[in-house]
Amino acid sequence: MPRTHSLAWAELKFGIISVFALILAGLLIFAVGGGGGMPWQNYTLKARFGNVAGLMAGSPVRVAGVQVGTVDQVLLSATGVEVWFDVKDSYRPLVTDKSTAVLGTISLLGEGAVDISAGLGGTPVPEWGYVTPGVAEGSIAQMTTEATASLNEAKQLVSDIRAGKGTIGKLFTDESVYREFDGLVRAAERVASSVNNGKGSVGRLVNDPKMYNELEASLANLNAITSSLRKGEGSLGQLMNDPAFAKSLNQTTSNLETMTAKLNRGEGTAGKLLNDDALYKRLDGMTARLDTVLQQLNDGQGTAGQLLHDKQLYENMNGTVSEMRALIAEIKKDPKKYLNVKVSIF
Repeated sequence: MPRTHSLAWAELKFGIISVFALILAGLLIFAVGGGGGMPWQNYTLKARFGNVAGLMAGSPVRVAGVQVGTVDQVLLSATGVEVWFDVKDSYRPLVTDKSTAVLGTISLLGEGAVDISAGLGGTPVPEWGYVTPGVAEGSIAQMTTEATASLNEAKQLVSDIRAGKGTIGKLFTDESVYREFDGLVRAAERVASSVNNGKGSVGRLVNDPKMYNELEASLANLNAITSSLRKGEGSLGQLMNDPAFAKSLNQTTSNLETMTAKLNRGEGTAGKLLNDDALYKRLDGMTARLDTVLQQLNDGQGTAGQLLHDKQLYENMNGTVSEMRALIAEIKKDPKKYLNVKVSIF
């Protein structure tokens, strides 16, 4: 009996050790093969996609290209395809509300994966929360989306053109716009033909060598003038290059400013004339008196006024002057006739 009891206990210990070894091996295999660590080290997140393109349970989950977990379930629903995946707790700060989940591949064979962008600075997504889905750059889904958007825009553009919207639409549908455009094209053709035939200034410039030579000569003269200015030739050249000339001009300007300041201060005759009311009043009074004298002359008052307006007085004075001239001429011819002086003494 003791021998049997000892054998049973040994078999029991062997069984317990075997079961424990199997459990430990299973955990190790799960930890190493699954890539997600122990179950108590993970938390579950979700993402919703329109098409998972062959993604299945066990596919890797990556954050910034680093595997951080695995896909747990892929569930088809009325709103799309829900993907449940486990992520290690240590990466919780990287999966935030600023992160996006896209479908990627891990090989050329197209094996699926979930790629999550690191959302630094955001609020971590809670367990069983949804990560915002996105479209991977360069993926077929992205190209399809962009192609669809481009086709929709092309359809809208064609529809607008058919409806006569915009310049192109009016050109296709509005005959008046077409006629105006056709007239514009014909006018441009006529202008081009005139230019080719040498008509007008532009046509002569294009076709007439003489006009081109004159223009070239004008440009040469302009270059010569510019060169002369740079060399300091002439007044303008000296002004631009000669410091002495510029200094002299500056002194002249300063003198002019000084003279203007003196005028403003009332210095000198001109300054007093600008600033002294008494001098201005005297000049004004003199001007008024002069206006009075001129008015009297115009009215014929006084000798000078009558001389200006009385024709008879003018003629009398003119006659008197003529007689005086004749008398003087007679005296010069025969002084004895007019200057006969007798002197007698007692």
